[in-house]
Amino acid sequence: MDFPVTFHIFGKTILAHPLFETVGIFIGMRYYFYLKRKSKEKLSFNTSAAVLIGATAGALIGSKLIGNLENPYTLFENFSFKRFWTNNTIVGGLAFGLIGVEWAKKIVGHKESTGDLIVFPLILAMIIGRIGCFLTGVHEETYGVPTDFIFGMHLGDSYLRHPVALYEIAFLILLWIILKGVQRKNKFSSGFVFQLFMLSYFSFRFMLDFIKPKIEIIAGLGTIQLVCLAIIFYYFFKIRETKVVTSLKNIKS
Repeated sequence: MDFPVTFHIFGKTILAHPLFETVGIFIGMRYYFYLKRKSKEKLSFNTSAAVLIGATAGALIGSKLIGNLENPYTLFENFSFKRFWTNNTIVGGLAFGLIGVEWAKKIVGHKESTGDLIVFPLILAMIIGRIGCFLTGVHEETYGVPTDFIFGMHLGDSYLRHPVALYEIAFLILLWIILKGVQRKNKFSSGFVFQLFMLSYFSFRFMLDFIKPKIEIIAGLGTIQLVCLAIIFYYFFKIRETKVVTSLKNIKS
Protein backbone atom coordinates (compact mmCIF):
# COMPACT_ATOMS: atom_id res chain seq x y z
CA MET A 1 0.00 0.00 0.00
CA ASP A 2 1.25 3.47 -0.88
CA PHE A 3 0.81 6.26 1.68
CA PRO A 4 -0.92 8.62 1.79
CA VAL A 5 -4.07 7.14 0.29
CA THR A 6 -5.98 9.80 -1.63
CA PHE A 7 -9.34 10.00 -3.38
CA HIS A 8 -10.24 12.01 -6.47
CA ILE A 9 -13.61 13.67 -5.96
CA PHE A 10 -15.03 16.34 -8.28
CA GLY A 11 -11.61 16.84 -9.83
CA LYS A 12 -9.87 17.40 -6.49
CA THR A 13 -7.42 15.16 -4.65
CA ILE A 14 -8.49 14.60 -1.04
CA LEU A 15 -6.53 12.88 1.71
CA ALA A 16 -8.17 9.89 3.39
CA HIS A 17 -8.10 11.46 6.86
CA PRO A 18 -10.53 14.39 6.37
CA LEU A 19 -12.76 12.25 4.16
CA PHE A 20 -13.08 9.41 6.68
CA GLU A 21 -13.38 11.92 9.53
CA THR A 22 -16.36 13.55 7.82
CA VAL A 23 -17.98 10.20 7.02
CA GLY A 24 -17.41 9.07 10.61
CA ILE A 25 -19.07 12.17 12.05
CA PHE A 26 -22.05 11.79 9.68
CA ILE A 27 -22.59 8.09 10.40
CA GLY A 28 -22.03 8.60 14.12
CA MET A 29 -24.65 11.36 14.25
CA ARG A 30 -27.16 9.26 12.30
CA TYR A 31 -26.61 6.38 14.72
CA TYR A 32 -27.04 8.74 17.68
CA PHE A 33 -30.37 10.08 16.39
CA TYR A 34 -31.50 6.51 15.72
CA LEU A 35 -30.73 5.53 19.35
CA LYS A 36 -32.33 8.75 20.60
CA ARG A 37 -35.61 7.91 18.86
CA LYS A 38 -35.59 4.45 20.47
CA SER A 39 -34.61 5.68 23.92
CA LYS A 40 -37.19 5.73 26.72
CA GLU A 41 -35.49 8.76 28.28
CA LYS A 42 -36.87 11.81 26.53
CA LEU A 43 -35.23 15.21 26.93
CA SER A 44 -37.03 18.49 26.43
CA PHE A 45 -36.24 20.50 23.30
CA ASN A 46 -34.40 23.16 25.36
CA THR A 47 -32.23 20.57 27.10
CA SER A 48 -31.46 18.68 23.87
CA ALA A 49 -30.57 21.91 22.05
CA ALA A 50 -28.41 23.16 24.91
CA VAL A 51 -26.51 19.87 25.17
CA LEU A 52 -25.96 19.72 21.40
CA ILE A 53 -24.73 23.32 21.23
CA GLY A 54 -22.51 22.90 24.30
CA ALA A 55 -20.98 19.68 23.02
CA THR A 56 -20.39 21.05 19.51
CA ALA A 57 -18.89 24.36 20.63
CA GLY A 58 -16.72 22.73 23.30
CA ALA A 59 -15.48 20.01 20.96
CA LEU A 60 -14.67 22.48 18.19
CA ILE A 61 -12.72 24.80 20.48
CA GLY A 62 -11.02 22.02 22.43
CA SER A 63 -9.94 19.94 19.44
CA LYS A 64 -8.17 22.90 17.86
CA LEU A 65 -6.78 24.41 21.07
CA ILE A 66 -5.22 21.18 22.36
CA GLY A 67 -4.22 20.15 18.84
CA ASN A 68 -2.18 23.34 18.49
CA LEU A 69 -0.80 23.20 22.03
CA GLU A 70 0.81 19.86 21.19
CA ASN A 71 3.60 22.08 19.82
CA PRO A 72 3.21 25.39 21.69
CA TYR A 73 6.55 26.70 20.41
CA THR A 74 5.35 26.67 16.80
CA LEU A 75 1.97 28.07 17.82
CA PHE A 76 3.34 31.14 19.58
CA GLU A 77 6.53 31.79 17.61
CA ASN A 78 5.10 31.48 14.11
CA PHE A 79 1.32 31.74 14.36
CA SER A 80 -0.67 30.78 11.28
CA PHE A 81 -4.48 30.84 11.31
CA LYS A 82 -4.61 28.15 8.61
CA ARG A 83 -2.38 25.84 10.64
CA PHE A 84 -4.37 26.61 13.80
CA TRP A 85 -7.66 25.75 12.09
CA THR A 86 -6.43 22.50 10.55
CA ASN A 87 -4.78 21.12 13.72
CA ASN A 88 -7.22 18.90 15.63
CA THR A 89 -7.19 16.17 18.25
CA ILE A 90 -10.02 13.99 19.51
CA VAL A 91 -8.61 14.28 23.05
CA GLY A 92 -9.26 18.03 23.12
CA GLY A 93 -12.64 17.55 21.46
CA LEU A 94 -13.80 15.05 24.08
CA ALA A 95 -12.41 16.98 27.05
CA PHE A 96 -13.83 20.36 26.07
CA GLY A 97 -17.02 18.81 24.70
CA LEU A 98 -17.58 17.49 28.22
CA ILE A 99 -17.04 20.98 29.67
CA GLY A 100 -19.44 22.46 27.11
CA VAL A 101 -22.16 19.94 27.96
CA GLU A 102 -21.80 20.45 31.71
CA TRP A 103 -22.07 24.23 31.33
CA ALA A 104 -25.07 23.88 29.04
CA LYS A 105 -26.82 21.58 31.51
CA LYS A 106 -26.26 24.06 34.33
CA ILE A 107 -27.74 26.87 32.24
CA VAL A 108 -30.97 24.93 31.57
CA GLY A 109 -31.04 23.36 35.04
CA HIS A 110 -30.70 19.73 33.92
CA LYS A 111 -28.97 17.55 36.54
CA GLU A 112 -29.23 14.02 35.12
CA SER A 113 -26.49 12.50 32.97
CA THR A 114 -26.96 12.69 29.20
CA GLY A 115 -23.80 10.85 28.13
CA ASP A 116 -24.70 7.15 27.82
CA LEU A 117 -26.60 7.58 24.58
CA ILE A 118 -23.64 9.11 22.74
CA VAL A 119 -21.05 6.49 23.73
CA PHE A 120 -21.48 3.95 20.93
CA PRO A 121 -22.10 6.49 18.14
CA LEU A 122 -18.94 8.24 19.32
CA ILE A 123 -16.90 5.03 19.29
CA LEU A 124 -18.22 4.22 15.79
CA ALA A 125 -17.27 7.68 14.50
CA MET A 126 -13.81 7.39 16.07
CA ILE A 127 -13.18 3.98 14.48
CA ILE A 128 -14.09 5.29 11.03
CA GLY A 129 -11.96 8.39 11.57
CA ARG A 130 -8.96 6.32 12.66
CA ILE A 131 -9.17 4.31 9.43
CA GLY A 132 -8.54 7.62 7.67
CA CYS A 133 -5.65 8.38 10.03
CA PHE A 134 -4.02 5.06 9.18
CA LEU A 135 -4.46 5.54 5.43
CA THR A 136 -2.80 8.97 5.65
CA GLY A 137 0.40 7.48 7.08
CA VAL A 138 3.12 9.92 8.14
CA HIS A 139 1.63 12.81 6.21
CA GLU A 140 -0.36 13.90 9.27
CA GLU A 141 0.69 13.63 12.92
CA THR A 142 -1.22 10.43 13.67
CA TYR A 143 1.61 7.91 13.36
CA GLY A 144 3.92 6.11 15.77
CA VAL A 145 7.63 6.28 16.47
CA PRO A 146 10.07 3.96 14.64
CA THR A 147 10.11 0.40 16.01
CA ASP A 148 11.42 -3.10 15.34
CA PHE A 149 8.30 -4.56 17.01
CA ILE A 150 6.46 -7.30 15.11
CA PHE A 151 3.61 -4.89 14.22
CA GLY A 152 5.91 -2.23 12.76
CA MET A 153 4.80 -0.97 9.33
CA HIS A 154 6.04 1.31 6.58
CA LEU A 155 3.67 4.28 6.65
CA GLY A 156 5.16 6.46 3.94
CA ASP A 157 8.81 6.92 4.90
CA SER A 158 11.85 4.67 5.30
CA TYR A 159 11.09 3.58 8.88
CA LEU A 160 9.05 0.77 10.36
CA ARG A 161 6.63 2.54 12.69
CA HIS A 162 3.99 1.67 15.25
CA PRO A 163 0.62 1.80 13.43
CA VAL A 164 -0.99 3.60 16.37
CA ALA A 165 -4.24 4.20 14.45
CA LEU A 166 -4.70 0.43 14.11
CA TYR A 167 -3.90 -0.05 17.82
CA GLU A 168 -6.60 2.48 18.64
CA ILE A 169 -9.15 0.82 16.33
CA ALA A 170 -8.50 -2.55 18.02
CA PHE A 171 -8.85 -0.94 21.46
CA LEU A 172 -12.12 0.80 20.52
CA ILE A 173 -13.64 -2.43 19.20
CA LEU A 174 -12.71 -4.21 22.44
CA LEU A 175 -14.05 -1.29 24.49
CA TRP A 176 -17.34 -1.43 22.53
CA ILE A 177 -17.76 -5.12 23.45
CA ILE A 178 -16.97 -4.51 27.13
CA LEU A 179 -19.26 -1.48 27.45
CA LYS A 180 -22.11 -3.33 25.73
CA GLY A 181 -21.74 -6.04 28.38
CA VAL A 182 -21.85 -3.43 31.15
CA GLN A 183 -24.87 -1.76 29.58
CA ARG A 184 -26.82 -5.03 29.29
CA LYS A 185 -26.37 -5.74 33.01
CA ASN A 186 -28.21 -2.49 33.77
CA LYS A 187 -26.83 -2.45 37.32
CA PHE A 188 -25.51 1.10 37.40
CA SER A 189 -27.15 4.49 37.32
CA SER A 190 -27.44 6.64 34.20
CA GLY A 191 -24.13 8.04 33.03
CA PHE A 192 -21.92 5.18 34.23
CA VAL A 193 -21.27 3.78 30.74
CA PHE A 194 -20.14 7.21 29.53
CA GLN A 195 -17.93 7.68 32.58
CA LEU A 196 -16.34 4.27 32.03
CA PHE A 197 -15.79 5.10 28.35
CA MET A 198 -14.05 8.37 29.16
CA LEU A 199 -11.84 6.84 31.87
CA SER A 200 -10.90 3.91 29.61
CA TYR A 201 -10.21 5.94 26.47
CA PHE A 202 -8.16 8.66 28.16
CA SER A 203 -6.14 6.02 30.03
CA PHE A 204 -5.44 4.29 26.72
CA ARG A 205 -4.47 7.55 25.00
CA PHE A 206 -2.16 8.49 27.87
CA MET A 207 -0.23 5.24 27.32
CA LEU A 208 -0.44 5.34 23.52
CA ASP A 209 1.24 8.75 23.31
CA PHE A 210 4.46 7.27 24.69
CA ILE A 211 4.95 5.62 21.28
CA LYS A 212 3.96 8.71 19.28
CA PRO A 213 6.21 11.67 18.40
CA LYS A 214 5.54 14.52 20.83
CA ILE A 215 6.91 17.72 22.27
CA GLU A 216 7.66 17.17 25.97
CA ILE A 217 6.07 19.85 28.17
CA ILE A 218 6.34 18.66 31.79
CA ALA A 219 8.11 15.59 33.22
CA GLY A 220 8.53 14.02 29.80
CA LEU A 221 4.81 14.27 29.06
CA GLY A 222 3.19 15.95 26.07
CA THR A 223 0.15 18.24 26.07
CA ILE A 224 -2.27 15.44 25.21
CA GLN A 225 -0.95 13.28 28.05
CA LEU A 226 -1.40 16.13 30.54
CA VAL A 227 -5.01 16.58 29.40
CA CYS A 228 -5.50 12.81 29.68
CA LEU A 229 -4.23 12.83 33.27
CA ALA A 230 -6.70 15.57 34.23
CA ILE A 231 -9.63 13.65 32.74
CA ILE A 232 -8.46 10.34 34.27
CA PHE A 233 -8.40 11.85 37.77
CA TYR A 234 -11.79 13.50 37.24
CA TYR A 235 -13.51 10.32 36.11
CA PHE A 236 -11.76 8.08 38.63
CA PHE A 237 -13.48 9.97 41.43
CA LYS A 238 -16.68 10.36 39.38
CA ILE A 239 -16.99 6.59 38.93
CA ARG A 240 -16.32 5.98 42.62
CA GLU A 241 -19.12 8.41 43.42
CA THR A 242 -21.47 6.68 40.96
CA LYS A 243 -20.74 3.26 42.45
CA VAL A 244 -21.48 4.55 45.96
CA VAL A 245 -24.81 6.03 44.83
CA THR A 246 -25.72 2.81 43.01
CA SER A 247 -24.87 0.70 46.07
CA LEU A 248 -27.05 2.89 48.30
CA LYS A 249 -29.96 2.62 45.87
CA ASN A 250 -29.59 -1.18 45.77
CA ILE A 251 -29.59 -1.33 49.59
CA LYS A 252 -32.75 0.79 49.81
CA SER A 253 -34.52 -1.31 47.18
